[in-house]
Amino acid sequence: MTRKYLPTLAELIDRLSIIQLKEVFIIEHKDEYAKEISEITHDIEEILKDDNIRLTGKDVRAIVVLSQMNLHIWQNETKYRAGTGDGNLGLTHGLNGIRNTAKNMIQEHGDGRKDYKIDCIAAEFKDWEISWKNQ
Repeated sequence: MTRKYLPTLAELIDRLSIIQLKEVFIIEHKDEYAKEISEITHDIEEILKDDNIRLTGKDVRAIVVLSQMNLHIWQNETKYRAGTGDGNLGLTHGLNGIRNTAKNMIQEHGDGRKDYKIDCIAAEFKDWEISWKNQ
């Protein structure tokens, strides 16, 4: 039976970014995360090779933004869950919109799924906006 719902390149890169954070911050499961990282990077290599995808500078920037947003979300949610500092779910929501934009940009290479629910970031978080138009 052929799978019908495979993760896209962008979803694999996003997952890789998150698992890389887990490998660093949740050290008691470092070996399990290392195994998953290996499997994800293998699949990314297969997609790049099989689909003959050549990443551009714009793609690399989207990957960097995606990784940064995942780190900021991680830090923000950690503060929120701990009830300390300035953890803010509104910020997490806005950063997820930036994540989705970055994933959609990466996904432009293929005919894979895109996320079309990209909320604009709230006025109080305008400093987080990414200058996508300047590329």
